Amino acid sequence: MKAVGVHNSLPVTDPQALQDVDIPAPVASGRFLLVRVRAVSVNPVDTKIRLNAGSRLEQPRILGWDCAGVVEAVGEQCSLFKPGDEVYYAGDVTRAGCNCELHLIDERIVGRKPASLAFDDAAAMPLTTITAWEALFERLGIVRDRAANKGKSILIIGGAGGVGSIAIQLAKQLAGLHVIATASRPETEKWCMDMGADEVINHREALADEFKLIGCSNVNYILCLVGTAQHWHGMADVIAPQGGICLIVDTEANQPVNINLFKPKSVAISWEFMFTRARFQTPDMAEQGVLLNEAARLLDEGVLRHTRTEHYGQLTAANLLKAHAKLESGTMLGKLVLTVG
Repeated sequence: MKAVGVHNSLPVTDPQALQDVDIPAPVASGRFLLVRVRAVSVNPVDTKIRLNAGSRLEQPRILGWDCAGVVEAVGEQCSLFKPGDEVYYAGDVTRAGCNCELHLIDERIVGRKPASLAFDDAAAMPLTTITAWEALFERLGIVRDRAANKGKSILIIGGAGGVGSIAIQLAKQLAGLHVIATASRPETEKWCMDMGADEVINHREALADEFKLIGCSNVNYILCLVGTAQHWHGMADVIAPQGGICLIVDTEANQPVNINLFKPKSVAISWEFMFTRARFQTPDMAEQGVLLNEAARLLDEGVLRHTRTEHYGQLTAANLLKAHAKLESGTMLGKLVLTVG
């Protein structure tokens, strides 16, 4: 079958960084579904793994962890789906990705595609929705009760990216929080407001100073989606006593952070990595399928909206490389997708 893979870790400027390849088609067994891929999306994890995949790989590394497609076949232990079902999912970073025609995926981390969305739009949603949902409602422990959250607020640093775009919606529509998002360009500021943010501040300025401009002293929660070390001191300034912070971006070896800054306020700090459940086969692994089904319902009811903003055409190495370049530019607004087949 046709796929796009990595043989050598190369910069995005090298046309050989991604290559069109032919690989054997997988076979469904156990709890795995065989999905005919109809559309894929691209996330920062794709570019990071491409750059760290290794050199002279005998078998190409297939990237891609955002998919919408149709179930082609099911393993003998599957009970949640049948051939012909339309599905969407983010997948398992320890296994081959979905930049291919046919893809194997554990049924427990798969959801039914929102009926109201085309495959292209649906493919933009899984990874970012799972990340934002788990960060808000599991890591930070925010309850989905607007009355209970009256008067509470959240700062979402990096509101215009893929995760931020859906996190704003979830925090506002499901939890009823006062949402402050960050952006640094007029178009990203507008996008955050369109997603439901109450206020937008500039993350290129000191957060405490930006808070003064909007008459805010602190927030109960912070979801930091970019530059953890860059915003470390700023988060310490604006988090409320006994507040909670969730992070998703690694700090570099040359960017040490001082966790003691948060001790005086008794701040709870957590990490969100949406591949944890699949990677460690946790007992609650199936919660991601439940989550995606609930998100599909909310998308179909119009409570949430999809976040696709760009389409890069058919899945080919050349088009996918352009998509990687867009993400690496740091100017991505929402999500981009490619069609398969």
